Amino acid sequence: MTRIKHFALILLATSALAQEVTPATQEASAPVVHEPATVKVIMQTALGNITLALETERAPITAANFLHYVDQKRFDGIGFYRAFKIGDSGNYGLAQAGLRGDPKKEFKPIRHEPTFLTGLSHTSGAISMARLAPGTAASDFFIVLGDLPALDAQPTASGDNQGYAVFGHVVDGMDVVRAILEQPHSLTAGEADMKGQMLETPVKVLTVRRAQ
Repeated sequence: MTRIKHFALILLATSALAQEVTPATQEASAPVVHEPATVKVIMQTALGNITLALETERAPITAANFLHYVDQKRFDGIGFYRAFKIGDSGNYGLAQAGLRGDPKKEFKPIRHEPTFLTGLSHTSGAISMARLAPGTAASDFFIVLGDLPALDAQPTASGDNQGYAVFGHVVDGMDVVRAILEQPHSLTAGEADMKGQMLETPVKVLTVRRAQ
């Protein structure tokens, strides 16, 4: 057999083998799943640390706002001042912290990012922005215990249906959130529906930093 014919047979054999192997290889390949980008921060409180993953890709405006406060160290020394349980089971509630409108430390309010645009939801451990009307959120935020989808945006409802802007979730430290909910409450502090929801002594946030 000449060298040319021998070389041609090798090519044919290689081609046939490739046709047999390629489909099986393609079927075995797992689809690539895109994980939305997040940035982790560690919140050191008087009761322990809470680690948060901020949704910088899905809620870019709200996450960037929070990180602005973190990078400027404006959350250092704030407190969780409001914490209450929802229902009798003890499995649902929220804990709220922030600058409480301090004009010397607060940045301008940010544009509202409703959950029907971000795809996020108030599942247990979600961190979300406190607000009055949409577009008034600045520095105050809350963490939820238990799934609370009623706080999500309701685009088909009437009135203010924009819900609250989720921008991250707790990845470690839900035991600290539960401990905050168990702190003694003031019997007199708070206005209207907030009476009975304010902590007698706020739980101090010592520092909030990007995780290294």
